Amino acid sequence: MQTNFSLAQLADADVAESEKILRNCVHCGFCIANCPTFVLLGDELDSPRGRIYLIKDMLEHDRPASDRVVKHVDRCLSCLSCMTTCPSGVNYMHLVDHARNHIERTYNRPAFDRAARAMLAAVMPYPGRFRVLLRLAKLGRAFSGLMPGRLRAMLALAPSTPLSKPLAAGRIVWPAEGERRKRVILMQGCVQQVLAARINEATVRLLTRLGCEVIVADGSGCCGALTHHLGREAEAYAAVKANVDAWTAEMEVARSGGGIDAIVVNASGCGTTVKDYGFMLRTDEAYADRANEISMLTRDISEFLTELGEIPAAELPIDRVTYHSACSLQHGQKVTAAPKILLQAAGFDVTEPAESHLCCGSAGTYNMMQPDIANRLRDRKADNISRTRPEAIATGNIGCMMQLQDAVDAPVVHTVELLDWATGGPAPAGLDGG
Repeated sequence: MQTNFSLAQLADADVAESEKILRNCVHCGFCIANCPTFVLLGDELDSPRGRIYLIKDMLEHDRPASDRVVKHVDRCLSCLSCMTTCPSGVNYMHLVDHARNHIERTYNRPAFDRAARAMLAAVMPYPGRFRVLLRLAKLGRAFSGLMPGRLRAMLALAPSTPLSKPLAAGRIVWPAEGERRKRVILMQGCVQQVLAARINEATVRLLTRLGCEVIVADGSGCCGALTHHLGREAEAYAAVKANVDAWTAEMEVARSGGGIDAIVVNASGCGTTVKDYGFMLRTDEAYADRANEISMLTRDISEFLTELGEIPAAELPIDRVTYHSACSLQHGQKVTAAPKILLQAAGFDVTEPAESHLCCGSAGTYNMMQPDIANRLRDRKADNISRTRPEAIATGNIGCMMQLQDAVDAPVVHTVELLDWATGGPAPAGLDGG
């Protein structure tokens, strides 16, 4: 694709990167058929190629975002299916992230949108605040019929199940059972701690059982993805730098004792962002090298377990597991085989639904900001899953779990919960006979 940026514009590192990305696009359109919003809406402006044209025009002319641009960029799920499909290696992720930052700086959103986005950014990355918000949301459901449609949709997403207690503040260390084989840092996350702390608990049990010392570093927290995808660059980068500081401090402490073997992430949406820290902080001299080291050390839990060795098979009361491949794992991190290999090795009969490359509609805060599209994608995904007749549904991302749990008949659990169960841990909720 031909571009016409000025030299002054190209002096900006983000513009220069976006210009390289745009030049890689050859208009082939392979991305279109695999884009969930195009599949649903049939509008090329709701496809990656259409959005690329809109973003190019906005950035080249250095103009404020228009209603038209915002409408179609906001509809993008950032599922990154287009990047899996693209034969030219177009890094759509970095381009749309730049567009969102530009939109946030130049576009005056309607009052409700501004308030909703500010509330999500101020609450969801902080487990204590998020717990309070969800409690209020449960109370607010009684009055949801009197509320605007968007707010009513947001209230509907508040879980009806009991909330989890977040991990204690500060540094936590779980020693390996028996001889220590590896030492890892666990990213504890933010939203996941409140909605499903059992995932971290299962991860710790499984890793320590397999000979890993597991550490939560003091000062670490939200990965920054939530605010990053809202275009709130300053807040996102503050979270990123806090993690870099916390993890590199822990890595320094561990150097004399063999170092840190991996930073393990069990929420694939977070993992995609952490693996991008090196790019995000590439121009910051104080952080660039450390951020890049962290990106190189980061592993999804399924990746790390595959590298660690064999999971022993077990006799369990269920057999058929449908694996839902989270977009952030299959497209964002290109991890596709590892979870299925692990589940099969543990004794499960694993299937995947039709259209497994299409998003379930969760996509971070997307199901709150674009509920109509998100619900259509959820129902489409749930229908495809139901055709596999699963006894359980496994996935690697908390967002997908929450999106699907009320739309399917079988329990939706994290892959690591099934692996923990297969190696001696408790049965996951919904599979425990209760």
